[in-house]
Amino acid sequence: MSRISSFRERLRVRHRILGTFVKTPNAAIIEVMGYSPLDCVCLDAEHAPFDRTALDAAIFAARAADMPSLVRVSRMDTADILSTLDLGATGVVVPHVSSQQTALAAAAACRYGPLGRGYAGSTRAAGYGTRSMAENIAKANAEVTLIAQIEDADALDEIDSIAAVDGIDALFIGRMDLTVSMGADSPNHPSVVDAVRTICAAAKRHGRCVGMFTATTIEALQWCDAGASFFLLSSDQQMMLQGAKRLREEFDQ
Repeated sequence: MSRISSFRERLRVRHRILGTFVKTPNAAIIEVMGYSPLDCVCLDAEHAPFDRTALDAAIFAARAADMPSLVRVSRMDTADILSTLDLGATGVVVPHVSSQQTALAAAAACRYGPLGRGYAGSTRAAGYGTRSMAENIAKANAEVTLIAQIEDADALDEIDSIAAVDGIDALFIGRMDLTVSMGADSPNHPSVVDAVRTICAAAKRHGRCVGMFTATTIEALQWCDAGASFFLLSSDQQMMLQGAKRLREEFDQ
C-alpha cells in the first residue's frame, strides 16, 4: 500500500509519524522532500503565500513522490477545504477549532454524504473521471484525513465535545497560539503545559490521535509519554537556515 493511501490508517492507529511544515510555495521543494524519510509534509496555506495554483503544483509533486500532503487551510471554510481536497491533498489541518460546531462543520466538509463535501468526478482526487462515483466516494471517505488544530483557550472548555466528533482523526495542538490565547508568557508555563495535557487526555478518551509542534525532537519524544504520536517539526525554511548556519560554522573552524 502506498504512503499516501495508508496515511490516515497509520495516523489513526498511532504509528509514530514525523512531518514538517512547508512555507515556500514551490513544487521543487516538495519534490526534494519526496526523497526524504519523512512521513508527510504540511503545506502552510495559513501563514505562507500558497494560492490555489501553488497548491495545485505542490500537491501534484507530492503525489508524484507518494508523499502524503496535508494542507493547513487559512480558516474553516467549506470552499477552501473542497478546493484543497479536489486538488488531491491527503488531508487538511483546520486552524482554530474551538467549538463542537466548528468541528462538525469541518468533518462535514471533508466527507461525502448529506450536507457534506460537494462531488466532482473530473478532479485529480477523482482520477480525472477514470473511477466510478462509488469508487471515488469510498476512497475519499477511507483516506481523507481531518486534523483539528486546538490553539484557543475557548477550545479547552469544549475539548471533549470537539474530540467526540466523528470524522476528526487527530487533534493538533498549536501551542504557541494557545500560549498567547491563555495570556501566558511562555509555552512552557505550567498553565499551558497543563492545558496540553488536558487536550491529550480528551483525545485519548475519544480515541483520537494527538499531534503537535515542538521546538526540538527531544521535547517531542517526551510528549509521546502523554499520548502524542504525530509531529510536524521545523519547516523547509528552518532547515535551509540551519543547514547554512552549520556549513558556515564548519567552514570557519
